[in-house]
Amino acid sequence: MVTRRDFLCGMTGIGGLRLTASTNAAEPARRPARTDKGCKHPLSIEGNVPRSRFGKLSTAEEVTKGIDLTGRVAIITGSTSGIGLETLRVLLLRGAKVYALGRTQAKAEAACASAFKPEMKGTAIPIGCEQSQFESVVSCADAIRKHDLPVDMLICNAGLNVPTLQQVNGIEMHFAVQHLSHFILVLRLMNNLKMAQQGRVVMVSSCMYKDTPPGGIDFTNLSGERGPYLWAKMYGQSKLANGLFVRELTRRSCGTKVTANVLHPGLISTNIGHVWNESNRDSATTLTNSEFRNACGDDVVKTLGQGAATQCYVATSPDLAGVSGQYFEDCHVVKPVGYMQDDALASKLWRVSEDLVGRYLKGV
Repeated sequence: MVTRRDFLCGMTGIGGLRLTASTNAAEPARRPARTDKGCKHPLSIEGNVPRSRFGKLSTAEEVTKGIDLTGRVAIITGSTSGIGLETLRVLLLRGAKVYALGRTQAKAEAACASAFKPEMKGTAIPIGCEQSQFESVVSCADAIRKHDLPVDMLICNAGLNVPTLQQVNGIEMHFAVQHLSHFILVLRLMNNLKMAQQGRVVMVSSCMYKDTPPGGIDFTNLSGERGPYLWAKMYGQSKLANGLFVRELTRRSCGTKVTANVLHPGLISTNIGHVWNESNRDSATTLTNSEFRNACGDDVVKTLGQGAATQCYVATSPDLAGVSGQYFEDCHVVKPVGYMQDDALASKLWRVSEDLVGRYLKGV
């Protein structure tokens, strides 16, 4: 058991951490070629994925019960509130060493302090990572990379809702933060994922991936400046990008032990939902929770424990070893629709993303 003193020692800042590789480390896999020549599309076949015994009302504690994560390393973006904080708490309970990313070091430390209890077996390591500043994402990734340790779980959970047009480096905020910042983070940590016995990328998307501009991703308007700003379309576009990134990452990871899956956590009363409600007063284009249910088919508002269940299941379940390229809802594989299955669009998104953030990928 990790004592309070041990935990506080882990909060002295990245520079002072004494890290050791997890006990399940393996030899790093060879970096795959950037094409899929000679490699069949590696998307798992839906019917071959083991049927989960969990469902809509399962909690993160329930889906991880009996799983010992001692020696495993996890990274969680957006860990300071909502389902990210709940995921942090549960992974610590199961013994993982968790890098908890928050917008500032102070927020990350506060999250770790609130999540850590005497019964926790894991270790929490807070890191400030402002994902609207790509330099901060690079610094965060490199702080982890320099310890040369395997990463077993990279849970890309951070999300936001922007009711009016805001930009990052000239790119609309939803797309920049929810897609591009995670694109940078995952690619900068790929070698660490390959060092694990089975490194898992877990991308938290949304059923709103179905509500996008014509063509799915409007590459001619990534700034968000053309026409009226419809935040729901921009939000949906970024969540579609999450799924397409996973699809192309799965293809490009062929021949390695790295897997990537995407999920919809469900309708949860979190900070994003609060923004929706507040912005309804001022904007007719904003999606209400009722409209969200109609668009997504969700009929239950989940607790935080229930909302964190699917990402914890995808990140930790032994049944999902080797499963990649899948879309999950309520701890079950669900066949996505529309543009989420468009391989050509996924490939184009990857190329455009590389062009947009190439200077932040140097050295990977």
